[in-house]
Amino acid sequence: MNRKLRNMTAIYLLKGDKVLLLYRQGGKVVNNVWTGSAGGHFEKDELNDAKSCVIREMREELGLQPEDLEELAFRYVTLRSTQGEIRQNYYFFAELKESVNENLVSNEGVCRWFSIDEIDSLEMPFTAKYVMEHFCKEGRFTDKTYVGVTTSEGVNFDVLQET
Repeated sequence: MNRKLRNMTAIYLLKGDKVLLLYRQGGKVVNNVWTGSAGGHFEKDELNDAKSCVIREMREELGLQPEDLEELAFRYVTLRSTQGEIRQNYYFFAELKESVNENLVSNEGVCRWFSIDEIDSLEMPFTAKYVMEHFCKEGRFTDKTYVGVTTSEGVNFDVLQET
């Protein structure tokens, strides 16, 4: 079975107990669902550098620079087999600095801040939904990096260990 690989990244911007989500509109792969604040596909020169990809996407979609953030961190990677592809998603989280205007606008859809406890009721892409569920319950209280693999019941997460 020959499957294409699709590498994508997303960033979730936080401000206290709020998270900025994007209702993505007009996307080829992800459309009409709530997603990370910004994100997208890797360019060829970014294939070994997920952080460069997420920073580029954040600049393009929200007009933000790395210096607008505190504690930009790679926190989750997920694997999913769907539609003849193996999709690998890299998820980053960061705090938006207090000095940065939180009324952000995206060229990819509608941005909206949600409290952490509102997120579980939103329609989101498959792995993103489970990442946010895990992050809200556990991940936001640690600095660990997690790996998630999809199953028929959802996504199984484990701590990514250095070996």
